[in-house]
Amino acid sequence: MIGHFIEKRLNPGEKLQRLADPVFRLFTSLIFIIGGLGHFFQHEMMLGRMAETPWRDLVLMVGDPSVLLWLSGAVFIIFGVTLALGLMTRVSALLILVTLIPITLTTHVVPGPSHVGPLFKNIAIMGALILLIARGSGAFALDNIFGNKNDV
Repeated sequence: MIGHFIEKRLNPGEKLQRLADPVFRLFTSLIFIIGGLGHFFQHEMMLGRMAETPWRDLVLMVGDPSVLLWLSGAVFIIFGVTLALGLMTRVSALLILVTLIPITLTTHVVPGPSHVGPLFKNIAIMGALILLIARGSGAFALDNIFGNKNDV
């Protein structure tokens, strides 16, 4: 009874609900834009982290770690911006998700408690990306202007 009362009082109006879409896209995209910049401007530090992971041999089998950092950084920046703008929202979220999964597995699935927080942060972000893939851009998005309302 009390829970229902509180939920009813917290129900936002239509304007706030529509504003939540661009805020959600922007806040979700910022971690990728800033993190992607780190792939370029903190390149050596990130290469050092990659060298310390127990999965480094697997990373080396996939490709040159430096090139992988440049590519993932470019994906995060480019598609982080398009995600924030609501442009090709589903495609942007999917490409970021596909890039984030192997990074999460090779960087945060390691022994020791120091990576538990970052691991679950990435899992939560993956949930946000899956929601964006499922729902699309929502309100105040370039997808709506360019006729990609369903962003298929």
